[in-house]
Amino acid sequence: MAAAAAAAVGGQPSPQSEPPQPELGRDKAATAAHLKEALSRPDNRAGAEELQALLERVLSAERPLARAEGGGEEAAAATGGGSGGASGGGPGAAEEEALEWCKCLLAGGGGYEEFCAAVRAYDPAALCGLVWTANFVAYRCRTCGISPCMSLCAECFHQGDHTGHDFNMFRSQAGGACDCGDSNVMRESGFCKRHQIKSSSNIPCVPKDLLMMSEFVLPRFIFCLIQYLREGYNEPVDVPSEKDLHKVLQLLGPQISFLEDLTKMGGAMRSVLTQVLTNQQNYKDLSSGLGENACAKKSHEKYLIALKGSGLAFPEDKLTCGMQDQAAGTSSLAVSGFAGATGTSGQVDSSDEEDQDGSQGVGKRKRVKLSSSVKDQSIMDVLKHKSFLEELLFWTIKYEFPQKMVTFLLNMLPDQDYKIAFTKTFVQHYAFIMKTLKKSHESDTMSNRIVHISVQLFSNEELARQVTEECQLLDIMVTVLLYMMESCLIKSELQDEENSLHVVVNCGEALLKNNTYWPLVSDFINILSHQSVAKKFLEDHGLLVTWMNFVSFFQGMNLNKRELNEHVEFESQTYYAAFAAELEACAQPMWGLLSHCKIRETQEYTRNVVRYCLEALQDWFDAINFVDEPAPNQVTFHLPLHRYYAMFLSKAVKCQELDLDSILPDQEMLMKLMIHPLQIQASLSEIHSNMWVRNGLQIKGQAMTYVQSHFCNSMIDPDIYLLQVCASRLDPDYFISSVFERFKVVDLLTMASQHQNTILDSEHERSMLEGALTFLVILLSLRLHLGMTDDEILRAEMVAQLCMNDRTHSSLLDLIPENPNPKSGIIPGSYSFESVLSAVADFKAPVFEPGGSMQQGMYTPKAEVWDREFDPVMVILRTVYRRDVQSAMDRYTAFLKQSGKFPGNPWPPYKKRTPLHPSYKGLMRLLHCKTLHIVLFTLLYKILMDHQNLSEHVLCMVLYLIELGLENSPEEEPDEEEPVGGQERCHDSWFPGSNLVSNMRHFINYVRVRVPETAPEVKREPPASTSSDSFASTQNSGTAQVFSLVAERRKKFQEIINRNSGEANQVVRPKTSNKWSAPGSTPQLTTAILEIKESILSLLIKLHHKLSGKQNSYYPPWLDDLEILIQPEIPKYCHGDGMTAVERILLKAALQSRLNKRIIEEICKKVTPPVPPKKTSSAEKKTLDKEERRQKARERQQKLLAEFASRQKSFMETAMDVDSPETDIAMEIVTPEQQVSEAVYDCVICGQSGPSSEERPTGLVVLLQASSVLGQCRNSTEPKKLPTTEEEQIYPWDTCAAVHDVRLSLLQRFFKDSSCLQAVSIGWEGGVYVQTCGHTLHIDCHKSYMESLRNDQVLQGFSVEKGEFTCPLCRQFANSVLPCYPGNNVENSLWQCHSNKSMQELIKEVEELQEQLGIFPVSISSETNLSKEMESVMKDIKSTTQRKYTDYSKTPGSPDNDFLFMYSVARTNLELELIHRGGNLCSGGASTAGKRSCLNQLFHVLAMHMRLYSIDSAYNPWKKLTQLMQDINSQLCNEEQPEVPVLYRDVSSLLLIQILTMPQPLHKEHFTCIVKVLFTLLYTQALAALSVKCSEEERLAWKDLGTLKKNTCNAEKSWEVLLSLVINELSKGKLYLEGETEELGMVNPIAWSPDNIERYLQQFCLPFLRITSLLQHHLFGGDLPSCQEEEEFTVLASCLGLLPSFSQTAHPFTSAACLDWSVPAFDIIPQWCFEVTSFSERHAEQVKVLLIQESKWDLPHLLQLPENYNTIFQYYHRKTCSVCTKVPKDPAVCLVCGTFVCLKGLCCKQQSYCECVLHSQNCGAGTGIFLLINASVIIIIRGHRFCLWGSVYLDAHGEEDRDLRRGKPLYICKERYKVLEQQWVSHTFDHINKRWGPHYNGL
Repeated sequence: MAAAAAAAVGGQPSPQSEPPQPELGRDKAATAAHLKEALSRPDNRAGAEELQALLERVLSAERPLARAEGGGEEAAAATGGGSGGASGGGPGAAEEEALEWCKCLLAGGGGYEEFCAAVRAYDPAALCGLVWTANFVAYRCRTCGISPCMSLCAECFHQGDHTGHDFNMFRSQAGGACDCGDSNVMRESGFCKRHQIKSSSNIPCVPKDLLMMSEFVLPRFIFCLIQYLREGYNEPVDVPSEKDLHKVLQLLGPQISFLEDLTKMGGAMRSVLTQVLTNQQNYKDLSSGLGENACAKKSHEKYLIALKGSGLAFPEDKLTCGMQDQAAGTSSLAVSGFAGATGTSGQVDSSDEEDQDGSQGVGKRKRVKLSSSVKDQSIMDVLKHKSFLEELLFWTIKYEFPQKMVTFLLNMLPDQDYKIAFTKTFVQHYAFIMKTLKKSHESDTMSNRIVHISVQLFSNEELARQVTEECQLLDIMVTVLLYMMESCLIKSELQDEENSLHVVVNCGEALLKNNTYWPLVSDFINILSHQSVAKKFLEDHGLLVTWMNFVSFFQGMNLNKRELNEHVEFESQTYYAAFAAELEACAQPMWGLLSHCKIRETQEYTRNVVRYCLEALQDWFDAINFVDEPAPNQVTFHLPLHRYYAMFLSKAVKCQELDLDSILPDQEMLMKLMIHPLQIQASLSEIHSNMWVRNGLQIKGQAMTYVQSHFCNSMIDPDIYLLQVCASRLDPDYFISSVFERFKVVDLLTMASQHQNTILDSEHERSMLEGALTFLVILLSLRLHLGMTDDEILRAEMVAQLCMNDRTHSSLLDLIPENPNPKSGIIPGSYSFESVLSAVADFKAPVFEPGGSMQQGMYTPKAEVWDREFDPVMVILRTVYRRDVQSAMDRYTAFLKQSGKFPGNPWPPYKKRTPLHPSYKGLMRLLHCKTLHIVLFTLLYKILMDHQNLSEHVLCMVLYLIELGLENSPEEEPDEEEPVGGQERCHDSWFPGSNLVSNMRHFINYVRVRVPETAPEVKREPPASTSSDSFASTQNSGTAQVFSLVAERRKKFQEIINRNSGEANQVVRPKTSNKWSAPGSTPQLTTAILEIKESILSLLIKLHHKLSGKQNSYYPPWLDDLEILIQPEIPKYCHGDGMTAVERILLKAALQSRLNKRIIEEICKKVTPPVPPKKTSSAEKKTLDKEERRQKARERQQKLLAEFASRQKSFMETAMDVDSPETDIAMEIVTPEQQVSEAVYDCVICGQSGPSSEERPTGLVVLLQASSVLGQCRNSTEPKKLPTTEEEQIYPWDTCAAVHDVRLSLLQRFFKDSSCLQAVSIGWEGGVYVQTCGHTLHIDCHKSYMESLRNDQVLQGFSVEKGEFTCPLCRQFANSVLPCYPGNNVENSLWQCHSNKSMQELIKEVEELQEQLGIFPVSISSETNLSKEMESVMKDIKSTTQRKYTDYSKTPGSPDNDFLFMYSVARTNLELELIHRGGNLCSGGASTAGKRSCLNQLFHVLAMHMRLYSIDSAYNPWKKLTQLMQDINSQLCNEEQPEVPVLYRDVSSLLLIQILTMPQPLHKEHFTCIVKVLFTLLYTQALAALSVKCSEEERLAWKDLGTLKKNTCNAEKSWEVLLSLVINELSKGKLYLEGETEELGMVNPIAWSPDNIERYLQQFCLPFLRITSLLQHHLFGGDLPSCQEEEEFTVLASCLGLLPSFSQTAHPFTSAACLDWSVPAFDIIPQWCFEVTSFSERHAEQVKVLLIQESKWDLPHLLQLPENYNTIFQYYHRKTCSVCTKVPKDPAVCLVCGTFVCLKGLCCKQQSYCECVLHSQNCGAGTGIFLLINASVIIIIRGHRFCLWGSVYLDAHGEEDRDLRRGKPLYICKERYKVLEQQWVSHTFDHINKRWGPHYNGL
């Protein structure tokens, strides 16, 4: 009975789970209720068994999934012949059935929906935990985040308060989960409102019976899922085909979704699931496969096969193999420590290595396998599953992380117990994940999914620490990484190719090329960011050894060998992989570790790292057989071990107060350490000197990447720092000579004028010498790691970047190297960044140029930065492109000129450095060593003597080094130091001591040089003054020995090594030096002795003379002013050129020693007579003349260029500018003042000028485009907003186009069609607008021009087939040519003021002229070229717009259509010009009309065609306007459809019809006559409309008042009289009987005072007057007068001749004064009114609507956008499309009408047109302006082309954020939006935007 009752309750199952057969449904519910009741009894064994049996039946895996192979008989049987697929009704139906059962059972007979709701009520979760997949929009707030990976879903972000925080929106790459509510990852202040409050206390306990059934059902369900997974996987013979796996997953979709829904029921259900997933007993019972059930056995076997196939073994099998003692078996991951494990494994080969070996590409080197790898078998090869969770994860990995499974596993994470269990399981499978990843074909997708999971687990410090302690997380990670890289090692070819024992990774391998290692490395970096984990790592010596071992695989990878003969045939791009690998796998973990070594207490860690790093380096040197000479022509940019060592040294000194010497190795090791980094510096110089050009572009790429902002602080900075450390500890002479030797410029450093360089071509010498000196300058002046604070570093970096170029905020953030580890303090956008930025830079707001190129907001250095902080050294270090150095110098020069600090060409300024940290004081010894002094002396001498291959740059660097030496001289100056013991070295014969200050004054008399025999020095005799014996005696005192740097370096090296190794016998060095001796082929070297007699001081003074070009230019300043010496004011920062530098140096030398001062004075006295040999002076003169000549030539060139630029500019202004045609000189149409009979045109193609003739017509270059801008005018000034909520919608019925449409269709309902089509204008939508650039060409020239374009193969941005081209002169876009009518451009001859003909005569003439139409259909009777062209251009005009915009008649293709279309084209162009003038003519002047207008020519073309259609004289409106009809009544009754009453006709249209049907050229008097007649009609219309708007009483009042005045004089010109007449006449019909029709909405509460009425009448007539005035201006010339808005009416009326002589009289002006009745008003008005009243007899309700015409339109505007972009984004990016009801991938919104469209969406495609293109045709007649929601940019569609316009939303720093990559808040930029609107209204998109491309209807 209970069961039945339960069945009744559950009889209505939820709609979602509606089972197929109703009786079974009841049955299910009943069974479920029965079972639930049975199970809740205390003794529930029976119930449990019953349930088991049922589940066994329902969820049995007897019906396995149909597999693609159809293999296995059961499969075939179950699916009915193996049809397969869920649709076959086979397994699909069964699956569904099973799911229904599960739902029913869980709900225990109740409805499943109610059950869900009940469980949700018990959700205690305070975490959001929302899981998302790739492409989801999430937020990250750095202010609230504790972990750098913190992220929030949009909902939680907007619910929380993040104002003023540093946050950004981002599109998830790999997927993620919301951290709101998790205080481990983010600060609680950032939680949203929902997750702040919930704590578990106030949630009631879950009733036991609610979830009881779940506990029974779910284990079976999950096991069933696992069985399916086992079943579906076939251990591949080769590789499992992707398809099979996908198929299985597809079938399992519903099951996994079901589990996912369960997780969403909240905490209560999650804990049940956790219980099920982690319970080991359940798993054992169900899955061991020991039961009788054959199916279960089979399933278990498959599982074991899968395990084996993965290279993993079940521990029991291991026992039998005896490979590992089972002691380790207790924990599935026992790690016995590295010591024990080393010996165990022999060659470890897992199956996956072999199969890859076979597929080795050609030309790859064979891989190396390490046999004795340090590896723990248990980590790599053992897996044992003890719970469902573990096996589920195993299959998830096997199936390569299907998205649904990942989401399910992540959805469970808010459950704490699950989180821990899952993390441990994940770690246990880590090695397996790596193996699967390596094999995967979709490694990218898989990587994303792995990281999606791991980032949730490892970002939590507490959890990471726990797993590290309990599961050896660090050991596993390091081992797995090591193992992964071992699969792609090759032998290193660095140094000693044959005997090298070193192995490195092969960068061409897929593993590195595709960044496959990325997920593992990223996890490693993530856990190292936790202090507790990093501490464990740094304390564990075994781990450090392994890690250094791992890093050494990258040491020396991607070796480059210089090609010496021919260019490489294939440029390998492996360097990308190499740089990425070093940065990600080596540098980032290093930064992670460094961030935990910040305080004294962590000294021990640093010592550990440094120790193992040095050991690894020593091993490396041994492995590559390195002694002291690097192999020539080889370079690798990858020395991660060196960099680890350097960075930890730097940290030790900077933060931990360690003594540097205590962690430095011996001298010999230091010598080895410095070689490779130095080799890189020299190679950089070689690469920039084009010595590696045969290696292709990629080597340049490497040199750039090495210094590029993301890499520099992990690559070049540590290298330079390491060299600085070595230099500070090694013998300076040794170091300096090494530098010049590495840079290969040793042979150049000789006093002789000629030399031989055996290893360097002469064209490379100069740049290599510059390179060597620049390197020394950087080495000695850079303080990045030698004592600068972080803020100083940041400031220096920022100044360097800003000096190169102005930068946007985001590019600055990008260019400034920050420690790659986000926890390291300088976080981009952090406080210090902003404060430093505001200190050094000024913000330049974004500006707009009329040319349309849009600037971003830029930062530019402040003046004081240029003045005091510009540091060329830093700039050189940080430039990727050499041109940036030049750019910085140019900007610096410009600043000095501008501020008047220095007029000439300045040298890079000398900047005083921050003091050195005491540990590095030794670095300055480099400046005080004899070797450097000899080099400096030699170079100064060579520069003075003009030897070849020296440059100003060399001199600059030499002086810089001297100045540095003077700044950093040792305190006391010893008088003369004895060479201390030992053999005398040759450089002692040059200088006595090593102090620069004293060596500067030391005179060197003679020098021995080795020169080629051909050199001039050889011929000279020894000086005659000394006899040979005295010569011998002076030799020691005066002649310096031949100085060989190389020999010096060798000696030093021997010494150091001997000192190190007590027993000398060790030093048996290979004699490598022979390669430096000159090969025999070169001419022999001989020794010559040169007479020098100079000291450094004297050379400097002579250089000063040379630089200034004057003798004796240097005069010691202290002779005049002793103050200088007492209180020297040497600024910290000096501007100036070479002369200033020399002066500064001499002053510093004098300050430091009295001797120097004296010697300088003596030299200056001595030099006074012209002592220097003539030769020098003539040479000097020569160079000076040369310089002067060069200077003059340069100035001339500048002048020419400037002139050219200004010309170009003026041309561009005239050709491009839309706004200022006053300056236009481009078009040479003759102005009306010159009385010329014919207009003369210049053809821009053939250059001839002449009139346009009928045989050879000339044409204007025009662009025809369809436009709906007019149709967008609205009659309210209230702006339309873009809808951003569901409530706001835009209804298009108030637009001009809609109103006109309605009016036309109304007329067509009641009146004759042909008459209707002349009563209105069309073209409000899809009207054709014609514009020109003003240039003319012969039409035949144009045709040949088009022909040549057609044959041109170059890709153009336009389609020649469609007749598009660019104007040959100004390159403006065009698509047609408008023929110029022969005859004068402006009809001067007919410009008579007023003839004395009476109005009546004129009316008669007009009528006769119109009658002529029938007689002369075309003005030019024969077919001429001109008429042909006119026809063709008319065709063009017609085809410009779509058919639907030209066909309005009821009978398609009727001639009335064409007639209407043609005069409407004229109307469209006039109306648009009016809009461009701002909607009125107050501004007057020629404005845009002037020379740019083509209306005159257009009129001729239209008129010629209109005259082909004659108007039947009976219907000619002119007669109705100017004659009284006799038989009015009879005429109206004849026709079933009457003509449109005159009062309903649009007067402007009538005007155009009249003018265009008259023979051209028209006489001015006829024009005025037509206008006068039409004005009377217009005025009557205004009165009629007014009468309808008045109330009944007012009408009566006006009627009486008018009758009183009727008999006064001038009654016809008084509006009161006329109004009363109109009211009188109209009230004869049923017009006013309707009562006050409210719906007209015109019943104004205001009373119609006479003033109001006058204002109304003027407003009603103004649009007509404006159009008419424009027309008159174009037809007859003459300027438009300008006026105030109030007087526009009167001014235009008098301009048109409506006001005969308007004089400012006493009585006020009324509009009626303009009337000039051709027929007495009292006769004609009743006639017009009669038509209306007779119509009102039949259709009273429409009469009024048609009488009131809307005359006041506002200017067209785009939709108003909200201030903040987020408003738009949040509403639209998830909005569904109204057509396809999906959320579009690329949503866009139309800025004209607000329609929401799918960009590129195939879903909304119609007849091969995508939705945006379609909409652009419907909404803008081919022009569409769309805002792309996901990119914040605007895209313009114009016809068949499109372009990206840019963005109108900018961030706080004035920058666009295309594609929302940075995700910062964006705000509307009103100026930009105005520019966009302006381009839309003026139809100039085509001219201003340059980058157009075809869209092939695909947008």
